[in-house]
Amino acid sequence: MEKRDHRDQAHDLYKTAHELNPADDEIEKRLAPMAASLASGSRYDYLLREKLVTTDQLQKAFGMSKKGNKSVEFVLIEQYKIKKEAIAKSFLLFYGCKFRAFDPKVPPPMELLANLKMAFLLNELWIPISWSKEGIEVLVDDPRNLNKTDNIKALMKTARINFTVAIREDIQLFIRHFFDKDHVAEQAPADEAVPDIDIIDVSFEEEKDEVLADGVDESSSQVVKLVDQVIIAAYRKNASDIHIEPSVVTKATSIRFRLDGVCQEYMKVPNSMVRGIVSRIKIMSNLDIAERRLPQDGKIKFRRKGVPAFEMRVATLPTAGGFEDVVLRILASAGAMKIDEMGLTERNMDVIRRIIVKPYGLILAVGPTGSGKTTTLHGLLGHINKPGVKIWTAEDPIEITQQGLRQVEVKPKIGLDFARVMRAFLRADPDVIMIGEMRDEETASIGIEASLTGHLVFSTLHTNSAPETITRLLDMGLNALNFSDAFLGVLAQRLVRRLCGNCRKDYVLSKDEFEEIQMDYGQQWFPATGIEYSENIRICKTAGCESCSGTGYRGRMGIHELMEGTPEIKLMIKKQANTEELFKTAMQQGMSTLKQDGLMKVFKGVTDISEVRRVCIM
Repeated sequence: MEKRDHRDQAHDLYKTAHELNPADDEIEKRLAPMAASLASGSRYDYLLREKLVTTDQLQKAFGMSKKGNKSVEFVLIEQYKIKKEAIAKSFLLFYGCKFRAFDPKVPPPMELLANLKMAFLLNELWIPISWSKEGIEVLVDDPRNLNKTDNIKALMKTARINFTVAIREDIQLFIRHFFDKDHVAEQAPADEAVPDIDIIDVSFEEEKDEVLADGVDESSSQVVKLVDQVIIAAYRKNASDIHIEPSVVTKATSIRFRLDGVCQEYMKVPNSMVRGIVSRIKIMSNLDIAERRLPQDGKIKFRRKGVPAFEMRVATLPTAGGFEDVVLRILASAGAMKIDEMGLTERNMDVIRRIIVKPYGLILAVGPTGSGKTTTLHGLLGHINKPGVKIWTAEDPIEITQQGLRQVEVKPKIGLDFARVMRAFLRADPDVIMIGEMRDEETASIGIEASLTGHLVFSTLHTNSAPETITRLLDMGLNALNFSDAFLGVLAQRLVRRLCGNCRKDYVLSKDEFEEIQMDYGQQWFPATGIEYSENIRICKTAGCESCSGTGYRGRMGIHELMEGTPEIKLMIKKQANTEELFKTAMQQGMSTLKQDGLMKVFKGVTDISEVRRVCIM
């Protein structure tokens, strides 16, 4: 069995044993040594190495943790008198981040807790601790749980989060301490709600208000026209996001568009206008224009002459000098992309066409945020969207709409999460189900159950490669037998910018450059491409013209890594093979890695090496 350092597998073993037969103590006795073995080399390695705890004691601690519903660390401290400082050092060495013990003197960060519920935080086991210029400090029990950390970043509307590790019981103490009614009452007045570390300078803000009062407000025709102009320009340029960023240094506000995945400046306006611009956007999205200290999010339905109606998501965040940044995400209003337009290789296209017409099973699209997973899934659904097929989707949010699909937007704040929607789908006579993301074991298990009961299930996951997805789901606690039976395929993908067709230039590769690409591709696999060096071998590079605004790129395309659920792969899943073994078998069966697919597109002249290196680990 593989040791997976990024997750503590011991709890999963005990959970599995309990589910098999709660009354059979013999099963847990046989699994206990395995649990202790898995713990070795993980976050308990320092304790074992320094002989602060024995393997036998750690084994017993896992058993007591399971029976008492306490963390292993709590048992080690209470039963074996291990000092919390030793736990802290062990966690520090393993995770490489700070450890924090419970301290009742830490003041509740009320501005960070405004939209969070105690029950939610206790269930998810994390809590924001403080807010400084370096970012938000968030306490978690496992900083390597990428699913949890990605969700936290999305919920807090910022990537500037510093994760600190703590034991489960201390996180629970912090949550109950922060939500204690006496603390909330003490900090209720608005003028006291801003902690000492808040980056907003109240006196500076009041002074700035006097200056801005002579400027323009949200109702002035100048502001209304400017906001409309910016939004329409972004839409026509096919921007995915609009960033409004006031600066206390330059005294100007930069408005940038994210074009083809990269931010580019559109214009600058004086800071005297920004308060009116932000207020205008807040009015359009039904946000509180008086609240400038807390992040807010909303939605705009934009209807103007000259452009089709479309929607935008709005997020505001307080920034230095009493200003607010605004980010508007333009939601795609077009229909589903055709699978012929996805840039799939011939092998990948054949596999995709074969698996998406299966009557049941599980198909996954994986990659980081913004890698086009939702677009890909809607493209696949569009291919099988026929009058005789009932398709349900659960999304957060709904970005692409299709005729014939029944689409549901999840709302976690009211308890309408992916798992709950999935259960409802199973009672709604589906043929095909698309679940926006398998965020936890519960949602993943329901997805597997649905795929084994005669439904074709599509979903996404935040993983880096196709083989890694298998081990990530097994780490979640999925039953390996059920998972292997359901698994049809996993498509990992990234988006690279496409070279502008009007100005791209041919470029002759030197022998050294060719050999470098060969090394990046993998010398073992490169001969299969049939590409050999010659003095005339060419690729393309950027130039820049009016059509691409001088960037050399126009549009984006996908690079892919597709692992099919062949009988050999299914057998390896049943045996819980590790990532390396899955990778080797998949490669032997014709899979190309993301990097390899990207480099082949470089040789075809549709993108360049710098783009592949930007999105892939080389």
